[in-house]
Amino acid sequence: MRTSDKEKSSMILAIDIGNTNVEIGCIDEKGISFNENVCTDLRKTELEYAITIKSICDIYGILPENIEGTIISSVVPPLTNIMAEAVHKITGKNPMIVGPGIKTGLNILLDNPRDMGADLVADAVAGINEYGFPLIIIDLGTAIAMGVIDKKGNYAGGSVMAGIGASLDSLVNGTAQLPNIGLEAPERTIGKNTVDCMKSGIMYGHAAMIDGMLVRIEKELGYPAKVVATGGMAKTIIPICSHDIIIDEELLIKGLYKIYNKNI
Repeated sequence: MRTSDKEKSSMILAIDIGNTNVEIGCIDEKGISFNENVCTDLRKTELEYAITIKSICDIYGILPENIEGTIISSVVPPLTNIMAEAVHKITGKNPMIVGPGIKTGLNILLDNPRDMGADLVADAVAGINEYGFPLIIIDLGTAIAMGVIDKKGNYAGGSVMAGIGASLDSLVNGTAQLPNIGLEAPERTIGKNTVDCMKSGIMYGHAAMIDGMLVRIEKELGYPAKVVATGGMAKTIIPICSHDIIIDEELLIKGLYKIYNKNI
């Protein structure tokens, strides 16, 4: 089932502030002009972020006058206002901030719906529109968040697990003799040296965790669900999972665009 709200013809600057990366994209009803990531840096000023955003827009030929609206989702509160000021410097517009009072169309069945991260809200809005329901959304970022849309279209809840990078950092920093490693899957699950053993545990271990959680979620739901994955680590881990999982790296930007149009 897809939502039927009519999209308006406008280029939107959409920004998601995550713990590790800031995702920046421009989108209109024809599609996404660009979708790029820069490192989240609490030390940067609004001018520095404005220069970064303006430079990315320039690379793709997007002029400030082409941008008719802006929207921000954030899970890093100290950066939200800084980013809003940066966007205003470029566009002269005050961005819409995803949070309480914003219309999303979601029926959130959490104990406290306000606790739901703005990024997960945007993922869910886009997921329902793009893929229907029931649906399980996996966002692989600093954390691995799994959101569940039931067969009635309700956001039923989910789970949060340590992300791949966080797990690797904990393993390396918490031990005296384990080295830092690259994040690529080894040829075999049974490693023959320290590096391959670590790669096996991190890569195949997280893939197995995702597969195991999907089995448990579908058992609890009582029916199968389509599964879509997004986030910076999706292309790294999802191909070695055993479940059939769609990768959509632009899901969040699509969701912010939908939310923007629901609120103008």
